Amino acid sequence: MNSSRPTVAEIERAIRTIPDFPQPGIQFKDITPLLADARLFAGAIDLLTEKFKPGSVDAGVGIDARGFIFAAAAAVRLQAGFVPVRKKGKLPYQTHEQEYALEYGYATVAIHVDALKPGSRVLLIDDLLATGGTAAAAAALVKKLGARILEAAFLIELKFLNGRAKLAGVPIRSLVVY
Repeated sequence: MNSSRPTVAEIERAIRTIPDFPQPGIQFKDITPLLADARLFAGAIDLLTEKFKPGSVDAGVGIDARGFIFAAAAAVRLQAGFVPVRKKGKLPYQTHEQEYALEYGYATVAIHVDALKPGSRVLLIDDLLATGGTAAAAAALVKKLGARILEAAFLIELKFLNGRAKLAGVPIRSLVVY
């Protein structure tokens, strides 16, 4: 086994495209081969967190559901806590909620009211930046709690959907850009 840190190109090669899933015309980016390879998974976490030293981040905030995978691992790497942003109705305690637009309709994400302290330094993480709606809603919740987003980090960005525009003022890092 090659124990050297993988390149972004190697990580990109591990992401397979599934045509017409979950509906015709969608080119789904399947990250499960990357997750199944310990070297590639660890390398992706290294690359997503490389700008930060352990202790420089108070919380990795992960967006439901695949963002949990990367944010939890990043939090451990950075010696930080992990905070989930979940779909409405999935958190057991008091929450703040943020609605956002979907292609057809609306959805809502939530965060516990005590998940972050004012001034907390946050690394917001998800697997995919597409239209930016979910990430912008999660960012709004983080800011509502008085925390500061140091960076929003994504494994994949679908640049043609211009999701960055909804995260104006938030530094963004994407490893693989389509």
